[in-house]
Amino acid sequence: MKLKRVLSVALASAMTLALVACGGSSDASAPAATDSAAKTETAAADNGAASGEIIDFTFFGAMPQAEINDGNEIQEIIAQKTGVRVKETWLTGQTAAEAVGTILASGEYPDLIDAGDASVQMYEADALVAWDDYLDKYPNLKEMYSEEEWNMFRQEDGKIYWANVFCNTYGDPKATGHNDEAFWVQARVLEEAGYPEIETLDEYFDLLEGYYAKHPTLDDGTAVIPYTILCEDWRYFCLENAPEFLDGYPNDGSVIVDKSSGTPTIVDYNTTPTAEMYFKKLNEEYNKGMIDPEFATQTYDEYIAKLSTGAVLGMCDQNWDFNYTIQDVFKSTGLDLQGCNYVPLGLTAEKGQENRWHTYADTLNNSSGIAVTTSCKNPDAAFKFLNDIMDQEIHDLRFWGIEGTDYLVDEEGLYYRTDEMRANCADEAYKASHMCQYSYMPQWLGTSRDGVNAMQPSEQYSEFVNGMAEPLVKVFEAYNAKGYPDLIGSVVEENGPWFPMYSYSNAMTTDTEGGVAWTKIGETKHEWLPKVVMSSNFDGTWADYMKAYDACNPQAFLDEMQVELDRRANL
Repeated sequence: MKLKRVLSVALASAMTLALVACGGSSDASAPAATDSAAKTETAAADNGAASGEIIDFTFFGAMPQAEINDGNEIQEIIAQKTGVRVKETWLTGQTAAEAVGTILASGEYPDLIDAGDASVQMYEADALVAWDDYLDKYPNLKEMYSEEEWNMFRQEDGKIYWANVFCNTYGDPKATGHNDEAFWVQARVLEEAGYPEIETLDEYFDLLEGYYAKHPTLDDGTAVIPYTILCEDWRYFCLENAPEFLDGYPNDGSVIVDKSSGTPTIVDYNTTPTAEMYFKKLNEEYNKGMIDPEFATQTYDEYIAKLSTGAVLGMCDQNWDFNYTIQDVFKSTGLDLQGCNYVPLGLTAEKGQENRWHTYADTLNNSSGIAVTTSCKNPDAAFKFLNDIMDQEIHDLRFWGIEGTDYLVDEEGLYYRTDEMRANCADEAYKASHMCQYSYMPQWLGTSRDGVNAMQPSEQYSEFVNGMAEPLVKVFEAYNAKGYPDLIGSVVEENGPWFPMYSYSNAMTTDTEGGVAWTKIGETKHEWLPKVVMSSNFDGTWADYMKAYDACNPQAFLDEMQVELDRRANL
């Protein structure tokens, strides 16, 4: 079974790095509306809701984001066109589970929600509206997935309650970057070292150590951090799941799927020799002073703040977890011109080993997504809004902005931005007052319905080329690469029908023995892995960790994952 529309090998070789699309950011004073914005808004009003009244919905996203301003220009244009305005709020100061637990306890839900890994909590509380009666009515929504794929979103009662809005390609793929996990390093670190080939952990940390020895501080005296790690809440994947990649496997998230015997088999990446090697290396680097001493306790906001200064040379993370914020900060402060942009490296346990850090196809994650709650007084209007914002005109407004203000169109119909427009789209105040992506609501990647442009600026090749800072240009030239996937060098192949297995483990509950084990495993790794990294006696602490890990009954989890793997493999 083919889960998603897959990139061809030929196109994959031409993939290039995504410029950051304009997104929501912190509140700021709104500049005066431009003439073109006013004209567009006037035209929008003529085509708005028949009733002339705007319905105000609320949305909560169980992840940190910055809110846009009230009266945001493009949000108001979209409201005139669709008859709906959505006030978005985001996670602050809590975990997703805590925030969703508070919402459920109150009995009053936002109209729309993306509860992340806590989506199952919402379903089990009967707090969500089923999509089944609306998909045939709203074709833009139904078009996101095939019938087979929609069926994978069905819960125990046989109904669909949410849809993941990411990694959906319309038409031909136009992917221009690596949005997945990697070990990242600043462009200036590679330049300083003469652009060496970096394949292993040892080579990676030698690279960081060499640069740090020459440049222990920034020009303003800020201490350089050779390597940091994010451990907060569900984002501790930045610490714990590298062993699966280092052994050459793709991102199944919670397990390795070994195909070498011909029968797909679940393998626990937490106990492999590579896992021990990886954590021993982190321990050595920590005791050398190369790893951020605050890594174990820093929050996500503190982590992003450190990266934003340009002081952090490297880390392991998913591109989407940091880069959409960091690149805009770097552009607005000039740090991109100093070589602070991050470049992904596809490291492996041994030199010459195949890697699969980059995924060349859409990934179906059915464990969470946008949902309509039972508190919504007009669910039909909510589903209609989610459908309407997929119309090409509104999709362009969300991601490209207003023609003449945020982008121009050349004689061949290609959208492009001037340097001033790119600067605006990286500016926090401009984004907060003007841009409105509705970033966790249905959207497309790939080719616009006009057959010419990319659905999102981050995938428009001309924007990648014209917006690239000189230090990045040098990186691509040095490695003879057309894009970040070329730098990573992952094997180009289609993943099996089971991929990704994390879409199952993310939805596990303590109703099963395997789910109980999975919860205990997470708690144990949260507690022990920072201790392992910081220990003055690695071997002893690793042994203690393995005892604690074994006490979680991991085999029950692995057995349940094997049953699900067998089911998916035979669909």
